[in-house]
Parts: sequence; structure tokens; C-alpha cells
Amino acid sequence: MKPTLVIMAAGMGSRYGGLKQMDPVGPNGETLLEYSIHDAIQAGFGKIVFVIRSDFETEFKEQVGSRFADKIEVQYAFQALDNLPDGFNLPEGRTKPWGTGQAVLACKGIVNEPFAVQNADDFYGAEAYQTIAAEFARMPEGDSCMVGYLTRNTLSPNGFVSRGICGSTDGYLSSIIERTHIETNPAGTIQFIENDVATDMTGSEICSMNFWGFSPSFFQTLEEKFVAFLSVKGQEMKSEWYIPEIVDDMINKAQTRIKVLSSDGKWFGVTYPEDKPTVVAALQAMHDAGQYPPALWEKG
Repeated sequence: MKPTLVIMAAGMGSRYGGLKQMDPVGPNGETLLEYSIHDAIQAGFGKIVFVIRSDFETEFKEQVGSRFADKIEVQYAFQALDNLPDGFNLPEGRTKPWGTGQAVLACKGIVNEPFAVQNADDFYGAEAYQTIAAEFARMPEGDSCMVGYLTRNTLSPNGFVSRGICGSTDGYLSSIIERTHIETNPAGTIQFIENDVATDMTGSEICSMNFWGFSPSFFQTLEEKFVAFLSVKGQEMKSEWYIPEIVDDMINKAQTRIKVLSSDGKWFGVTYPEDKPTVVAALQAMHDAGQYPPALWEKG
């Protein structure tokens, strides 16, 4: 059974005031999203599920989904503020999304095979898709996995970043500590800053970039944990339910094992506008080196 790639894109119409994540970065005008789907197809994925909001469904399908309909099966799931379990109501005045946990839960009934989850506007590299697809072939039902990156391969030269630093035991995730301010100082040392105190890092720490792999049974767990989350925070205006928090709770309760699949590849994203030229140059270099064909997609 071919795995599915779930792409969380519900924020594409709001974070940047439109679908600006579709800005061209490749030598032939390719977007970061196109590299993700190209790499997934090459790794043997059989379906793409975009998680979007219904208010920009038409725009998204025309500008994004239509590009891939002849290359791989494409389906859509919809994340909505009022899509809540029985017994819960949307708090009056809440406009903030419920988070990445609800985005994945929206795929229940659409995804019935092992699946990977990723952000819509990140470049993970071909190795990541090949690694996680290979893991799916041997991963027991109920287990999970994630592709982690060396922290030094995920930094921006244009400002600080937030990263989930992973701890592992015998190759399985044991903890994720969110470091909200990681940067390279003028001396070239990588540091995280917390409470105005700077602590040196080696740069070889494994961090999560929100690239997860789950079994289909994960949806049942998500339903149960969403009810638990809403029971505590469902009347708050800004609380969000994130995948790292969910898997951390699952680890603590021995509800899954999460295999840490490390990648030596480089993650790219446009965290700051100034990052775009660096991404463009890096992708051009990959094409020049033969890691990608001259044109990502064959014409005609």
C-alpha cells in the first residue's frame, strides 16, 4: 500500500495575505511545494492530501492543486474552527485556528494508509521522503516516526528561529524541548536564548521540522486527545493544539513509539524575506549538480 503525504496548507491564505507561498524559487519558476510533491512521487507516495480552509478552496484548487492532478492522486481535507466533537461549541469571538493537530484530524476518512505530515511551505529534501517511505514498509501498526534535521542545517542567517530539539533513547523519540530563540552569534557559535541567558549549542542536535509519519490508527488517538484538549482549553481564545505536544503526551503515556529518522540534508524555508535569495541559489546548485533534472517536471 503506497503511503500518503498530508500537506498542511490551511494557513496559506492568511499568514501571507494570499497564496504567496507559491512564489517561484526554482530555476524554472518552481515553488517549494512543487519540490515536496516531486520528491514524494519519486519516493513512491501514491496520494497527496491538502488540508485547506474552505474559504479559499476555489483559489487553492486553481492555483495549486491543478498543477499536480495529472501527476498523482490529489484530495482535499478542510480545517474549520467549528469542526468540533459532539458536546463542544466554538467560543464566541474565537478566530484563531485550533492548530496542527486538528489539521491532521481533518483527514480522517480520507487517509487509510500510513501517512507523512508536513508543512506546505518548507523544503525537506528528497532524502527525507525516501527515508520515511522506507520506514513505512517496516513500521508496525501503532508506531510512528519523524524525520529530524541537524539544527545547524535549519538556521537562517537573517534572524533567530524556533526549533523543537529532540531527545532520543535507542533511536526513539524521548522528548521535544521547544527552543524559541536559536541563532548564530557574530562569533559563529550557535546558541539558544532563554530568559535573556545564551547557551551554546553544537549544531548537531536533532530538531523537528514538522515532518512526521503515522499509522492510520493515529486518527483514533487524535480524536480522543482532541476531546481531552477541548475539555481543558476549549473556551480559550488563543490556545492551539500542536502535533509535538500530542506526540509528547503519547510518549509519556507509552501509547506509541516514534522512530527518529535523521537526515543530513538541508532544510529550507523562507522564515524572513531575506532568506529567499539563499533558497533560490541553493536550489539552483542542486539542479546544476544533477540532484534534480534541469526542469522539475517533464513538459508535454
